[in-house]
Amino acid sequence: MANLSTEPQQGLSGAASAPEQAHSDAPDLSAVQAALGEAARAVEASLDTLLPHPAGLHRRVQEAMRYAVFAGGKRLRPFLVLEGARLFDAPRSCALRVAAAIEAMHTYSLVHDDLPAMDDDDLRRGRPTTHRQFDEATAILAGDALLTFAFEVLADPATHPRAETRSELVTLLARAAGSDGMIGGQMIDIAAPGLGLGVDEIIELEAKKTGALFAFACVAGAVIADAPAGARESLLAYARDFGVAFQISDDLIDAEGSAEQAGKRVGKDADLGKATLVSLWGVEEARSKAARLAESASAALSPFGPEADCLRALPQYLLGRRS
Repeated sequence: MANLSTEPQQGLSGAASAPEQAHSDAPDLSAVQAALGEAARAVEASLDTLLPHPAGLHRRVQEAMRYAVFAGGKRLRPFLVLEGARLFDAPRSCALRVAAAIEAMHTYSLVHDDLPAMDDDDLRRGRPTTHRQFDEATAILAGDALLTFAFEVLADPATHPRAETRSELVTLLARAAGSDGMIGGQMIDIAAPGLGLGVDEIIELEAKKTGALFAFACVAGAVIADAPAGARESLLAYARDFGVAFQISDDLIDAEGSAEQAGKRVGKDADLGKATLVSLWGVEEARSKAARLAESASAALSPFGPEADCLRALPQYLLGRRS
């Protein structure tokens, strides 16, 4: 069974050195944008079918679940699942269920991250956070429900006919989301203002808090298709460099953008005294290192040829977002 390592491939204190690009042509960023939109529509349709529709005396928590899930967003993690599955001709119906599960998991993390005891945010994806729209207790329960819903979907025989594959998906997502993954990263993030974190510690934080779910999303299609270990390792190498590049792009938006552009409060890391890669490196150096990481992520996909072009171009597409 695969182990989703969240450790970066290189000590990125001096930035990753990009291997030679397997594809030197300029990426088709418009194709990436179109593919992201198509994936978002497909997974939202799947989520609409799978999520409970509000009914009964407990309907409020189901309303909050759907409010949080259908607040918009890039749907990056489902996109990674679907594109990874496509590399191996894995059944799209299976991939869509896994994509829905990881989006539910990600949404739960956002609902809880926004709570007053955590980041205390009032805005998410351009509208009131779940605890502001409803109340704190309902938001906590909605997040809990989305977390358990993710595993319910993965464990269902409709997700994959092989029990062993379903079990592997459940195990890998649990590890990615648990105390050595996303939750561990969140714990470090809460303590960060008093820790004086350096570059390597911030990379470890982000590899857990954000990167672990990306790693699961990138390798899930290979798991569905029972792809060989070498293919999985290539996708995990992509996920590691992509995850850091993604975080730098988000930090740049937080440092330079507006709440309207970001869909959430910006500048909060600086307000809380939290160091980021951008604050430690500076804007220009951070941009340069993110670009090199994007190239390194792209090169990791060389075994897959042109079928991986959308995945290959995704880091550069995200880095092109205007802060």
